[in-house]
Amino acid sequence: MTMKQSTELQIDGKKLTFSNLEKVFYPETGFNKARVIEYYSRVAPALLPHLKDHPLTLKRYPNGVEGTFFYEKNCPSFRPSWLKTATVWSEGNQRDMQYCLINDLPSLLWAANLAALELHTSLALAKDVDRPAFVAFDLDPGPPASIVECAQVALWLRDIFKQLGLQSFPKTSGSKGLQVYVPLNTKTTYDETKNFARSLAQLLEKQHPQQVLSLMRKELRTGKVFVDWSQNDRHKTTVCVYSLRAKPRPTVSTPVTWSEVERAWKKHDASLLDFDSDQVLQRVGRKGDLFADVLKLKQKLPG
Repeated sequence: MTMKQSTELQIDGKKLTFSNLEKVFYPETGFNKARVIEYYSRVAPALLPHLKDHPLTLKRYPNGVEGTFFYEKNCPSFRPSWLKTATVWSEGNQRDMQYCLINDLPSLLWAANLAALELHTSLALAKDVDRPAFVAFDLDPGPPASIVECAQVALWLRDIFKQLGLQSFPKTSGSKGLQVYVPLNTKTTYDETKNFARSLAQLLEKQHPQQVLSLMRKELRTGKVFVDWSQNDRHKTTVCVYSLRAKPRPTVSTPVTWSEVERAWKKHDASLLDFDSDQVLQRVGRKGDLFADVLKLKQKLPG
């Protein structure tokens, strides 16, 4: 996609105006707004199914990754008339919120033009916000631990899931850690998924007290991997697969295979789980969407 500083395009019958296209969002690499929009345009076939009908929180960086940012839960009032929204009651705000639904390419590129570098989705669909579609485990390393140690913990999680007859799918956070998703796509509640996730985090901490932490206490996290089970909550969001991250380089939350996780742990090589936008586009071209089954695989939590 070749663009001038400002341009107007018809995309799938919708008129979009893109502005400030030469503005650099990632100063370390010179990655500008036009390239952000191009990335989201090219990754859209893999990304859009994971955004579809999930209430979205925009994380906007109008002055790039080194500037201030803000989260936007309420879909902006200046949104185009064709952009779909979902009404979700907010306990914290005690009012209805109108979340953006990014269900098609024009909606995705509209969000990219707002400098929404990061896309954070609910674990549930808008039609039933109290029914999570997956369980998510966010593995967060406390320095000097890194994504390599997260790989080891992820493999321990995978082995537990295997014993429970559950399939699981890893992805990088695009930041410093790993995330593991267990698709459900069946009737369940956040109470059930959160209790399940917390129980497994506590089990891992008991089995591996020198490596794993289940409590959100920074003073205890040095050299350990915090298994964040608290993401499994109605009011929480998690960075969507294929979303850019606001890091020095345009890294991406990237689905990976368990073989890749094993290789990174065995070689103690963090670079094996570090992917930028160009690498992700190449991977999608070669491997397709490694997270596709997360959307359709039906599983039930153990009793």
